[in-house]
Amino acid sequence: MTNTINKLVLLLKELEKARKTIGEVDEQMAELFEKRMDAVKDVAKYKQKTGKPIDDLQREEQLIRSNSKKINNKEYEKYYLDFLRSNIEISKKYQHRLLDGMKISLSGTKGAFADITARKVFPNALNIPCTDFAMAYKSVENGECDCAFLPLENSFGGDVGAVLDLAYFGNLYINGIYETEIVQNLIGIKGADISEIKTVISHPQALLQCSEFINKNGYTAVEAENTSKAAEIVYEKADKTVAAIGSEDVAKISGLGVIKSHINESNKNTTRFAVFSATANEPSKSHNRFILMFTVKNAAGALSKAISVIGQHRFNLNSLKSRPTKLENWNYYFYVEGEGNINDENGKEMLKELKGCCEDLKVLGSFQKEVVVK
Repeated sequence: MTNTINKLVLLLKELEKARKTIGEVDEQMAELFEKRMDAVKDVAKYKQKTGKPIDDLQREEQLIRSNSKKINNKEYEKYYLDFLRSNIEISKKYQHRLLDGMKISLSGTKGAFADITARKVFPNALNIPCTDFAMAYKSVENGECDCAFLPLENSFGGDVGAVLDLAYFGNLYINGIYETEIVQNLIGIKGADISEIKTVISHPQALLQCSEFINKNGYTAVEAENTSKAAEIVYEKADKTVAAIGSEDVAKISGLGVIKSHINESNKNTTRFAVFSATANEPSKSHNRFILMFTVKNAAGALSKAISVIGQHRFNLNSLKSRPTKLENWNYYFYVEGEGNINDENGKEMLKELKGCCEDLKVLGSFQKEVVVK
């Protein structure tokens, strides 16, 4: 009986010792938790300034893989991974609370493709509709909005020249690119039949994407500021012979019906949207894409020399576009998208050499590869 009591006393002492250790560790963890959440707050501020979304799955998995290696006792590894994932979810919830109301400017109202895609990328943000690309861009320059969500190019319609011009002459940076499928629909007054339509209204890009359908049916095409504005015009006219081209969302929001879906010429019609913000991304080893804009002297070999500098430093060019500067006749600026990290020593050396052979050089953005939004 005495042995049993002694064993029980020892067990109770071990329990108290274990509970004391847990209490001490919990106290330390509480201090570290506050310190961690202070850092999370700084991350949220950075994301707001640079127009970065809260979710970063690549970074999260990288963090989990890296930290899991710090556990010596493999018996605990699974539980530690759960702990890490729980920490990440708590951090994101806090960031969502801090960033609710983040303002994203875009061209078009609710239901426009920019609005639909931006809501997927920034689900907790407040989308601010603007009448055109310039208004959306300038709202970030003057501090009214945190970032602008604007289209760079469409796989069928090509570059959005007005946005490239804003990027060249403006002061904002591109901190990410998002690609999404675009499905254009013929939308009109409910009850209207496709045989009744004579005129279609939409943004020039949408009209171009659906040009084969428009020509085949003999419709008259009329340009509008954006697809949502086109739908608004059709609703106000209440004329069954007039239709718009846009998304199913904009049809529902505008009180219109879908007369015919998927009328764009290409079945793989995608648009690449860029996030523009007043603050550039912090340089990172994870960056593997960059955008440059520059001008060169109007002399033989000037452009090829600039391109060769980029190639000599082993950067792969994905895109090279030219646009008139509009400052004088036959004077152009060049827009370059490339693969590689321009933040390392090789990248810095490339930029230094490029400055030597360019009249004007602008680093528009450095970021991780574009994200496909579904």
